[in-house]
Amino acid sequence: MIRKFFGKVFSGRLFGSAARPKVIAARIHRIPPERISNGAQKVCETLQQHGFAAYVVGGAVRDLLLGREPKDFDVATGARPEQVRAIFRRSRIIGRRFRLVHVMFGAETIEVSTFRGTAADGDDAAQTTDEHGRILRDNVFGTVEEDARRRDFTINAMFYDPVRREVLDYHDGVADIKAKRLRMIGDPLQRYREDPIRMVRAIRFAAACGFEIEPRARKPIRTLAGLLQNVPKARVFDEIMKLLLSGSAADGVRRLRKEGLHHGVLPLLDVILEQPQGERFVMLALANTDTRINAGKTVSPGFLFAALLWHEVLAAWKQAQARGMHLMPALFEAMDQVLQVQSEQLAIPRRFGGDMKEIWALQARFANRNGRRPFQLLEHLKFRAAFDFLLLRCESGELDAEIGEWWKKFSHTDEAARTQMLVKDSPAAAPAKRRRRRRRRKPAEGGAALESDAE
Repeated sequence: MIRKFFGKVFSGRLFGSAARPKVIAARIHRIPPERISNGAQKVCETLQQHGFAAYVVGGAVRDLLLGREPKDFDVATGARPEQVRAIFRRSRIIGRRFRLVHVMFGAETIEVSTFRGTAADGDDAAQTTDEHGRILRDNVFGTVEEDARRRDFTINAMFYDPVRREVLDYHDGVADIKAKRLRMIGDPLQRYREDPIRMVRAIRFAAACGFEIEPRARKPIRTLAGLLQNVPKARVFDEIMKLLLSGSAADGVRRLRKEGLHHGVLPLLDVILEQPQGERFVMLALANTDTRINAGKTVSPGFLFAALLWHEVLAAWKQAQARGMHLMPALFEAMDQVLQVQSEQLAIPRRFGGDMKEIWALQARFANRNGRRPFQLLEHLKFRAAFDFLLLRCESGELDAEIGEWWKKFSHTDEAARTQMLVKDSPAAAPAKRRRRRRRRKPAEGGAALESDAE
């Protein structure tokens, strides 16, 4: 008990931390109040009315200072999860590793976390770690100063008060944004061991913001990359999805490979990116995805993963055919083989795996432009995705551009013109002449008796 008391005193949790943030006024940070979501504004106002500190935190503050539109708004508060739950009728407590509260305002959900603290010695019930130092459970509550110190990077450790319209900056995050520098709070070795996903997050933030990772934070990454093997696959997948859908996927994947982190998430990239054609195909797919996302258009995760793994499927497909397997059975064997290898590193959800298989399987059907088969392919639910995939194959040099142009023209013209294209380009597809049926001759009289005698 005495140890816990002094732990709280020296950690600042009993009487508060002496750390003082830089308070940045509205006239300096220039965050327009109307850019704060209605839900986040109401959550902060309501919690403050009940006597609790409450701020918009994390990526939303970073994006607002960068002049970007935040994807979501999170709130941090001095209120415990049970207290937040009691204040907001439409709310629920979630999570075991970190207990959070989801507060619902119409279609918007605001994630509310309680300020995190540092576990005192012997307080094992509140915080537990594995043999590698990764935090498995952490429900230690503290002050806003401790919460800022517990965050991973300085650009994510800023707090915005929408009532006073002030930014609290405890670790010079604003200066790092201006310097385009990604800096870790605390000892990078320890912080990466606590949560190895932070290494992938470092790559994602650096790519998305166009920042350079501070040498001190970058140096341990290659050495500790193997720790990703100890992280639940679902968490790894979620982080990779954020990277691929960040609008900077091409740069993010390059950085992943440069730092050696792809071994823990996309190990097949080594094989694919060492082939000039494979590298060109993957980078074209990622660049097209970034263009769509930055233009506000939707993208398919299944399409993305299909592109990342296609050249490995293509190699396995060719090998299976070389062993004498027929076209489609060889392709399906190749698909299953590649997905099995990848599933050992990244938990791609089954629904995405199904989309990937359909896109891959349809590639074989584009080669057949005879008879009614092109018309049937046009009616397939995944035709548009598979066709876009085909165009990438043509653009990367894997296929002749002619096949892409033919399908583009075929898909955009009318029925009569399509029929003419088939007749013109595929003589074998022209309707066959009706063959006259041969009449069977009547058996000669006595034929049956002869057969009977023969028996």
